[in-house]
Amino acid sequence: MPRMRRREFILLASAGPAAWPLAARAQQPAMPVIGYLSGFPADINPKLTQAFGQRLNDAGYFEGRNVTIEYRWDEEGRYDRLPMMAADLVGRRVAVLFASPIPAALAAKATNSTIPIVFAIGSDPVETGLVLSLNRPGGNVTGATFLSVELGAKRLELLRDLVPKIASIGLLVNPKNPNAAVQTKEMQAATTALGLQLNIVSASSKSEFDSAFTVLVGQRTDALVLSADPFFFSHRDQLIGLAMRCSLPAIYYAREFALAGGLVSYASSFGDSFRQAATYVGRVLKGEKPADLPVLQPTKFELVIISRLPRRSALKCHRPCSRAPTR
Repeated sequence: MPRMRRREFILLASAGPAAWPLAARAQQPAMPVIGYLSGFPADINPKLTQAFGQRLNDAGYFEGRNVTIEYRWDEEGRYDRLPMMAADLVGRRVAVLFASPIPAALAAKATNSTIPIVFAIGSDPVETGLVLSLNRPGGNVTGATFLSVELGAKRLELLRDLVPKIASIGLLVNPKNPNAAVQTKEMQAATTALGLQLNIVSASSKSEFDSAFTVLVGQRTDALVLSADPFFFSHRDQLIGLAMRCSLPAIYYAREFALAGGLVSYASSFGDSFRQAATYVGRVLKGEKPADLPVLQPTKFELVIISRLPRRSALKCHRPCSRAPTR
């Protein structure tokens, strides 16, 4: 607490004991503010925010009691809005800025180079330029990764094990996602190593899904790998339905796809990464520097295979593809 000047002490003493609590409260520092920037879709945000908040509580920080959290959401895949949201949080002088996934983290870093940033992302933070190295991040950025992109080759191997006779693989990417090129490169290397043909299609809006699957069918694609993207996550029912109608066995990057009726998923837990990131947010609030906190990586991965396909009529499918179902 700053030292009280002699004149202030005399005035306080003359006011009597009744004024002491008020003066004490006036000298208490304001609560630190956490900026929370998310590009995840609305239906998963409550779950991830809860995981973040629980671990923040474990670190001794409780929203509304000794810390304030300013939330900014981009729940529609409009990545162009994230820089404006990040700048707004920086302008509010937040003590630390949490950002997830990669489009939000990149927007946060581009906005400032001084406020500590903690991320939870699915991309390689070194390759995307967020940190200098995993062990010594450097600068003002660190966090946790759930390795969505790096698991692409493993997902392809699992898909081939499930459908051994495939000769060609389809990859659906969102060209507006900053890591689309990285995911494409990873999949090109993986399919080449396995002697498979890769057919790449793109979609950045709901209206482009049908045409993308029509192209895959026209190319006689045997199976599908969905690239990791929050926009695809928010429309998973439609994408699962199209894959089924087009008879494309598909593997997904989050367990929620399999739980919604997709064939198989292989992934780490988003919630675990948010908990790890919240631990780092707490440590930063206590004075540690992001440059000294190594990037955390998952150690547990989950393979989910549905026992049977749900009825097609229960899915939100759009118009069917032209290829006849295969057995």
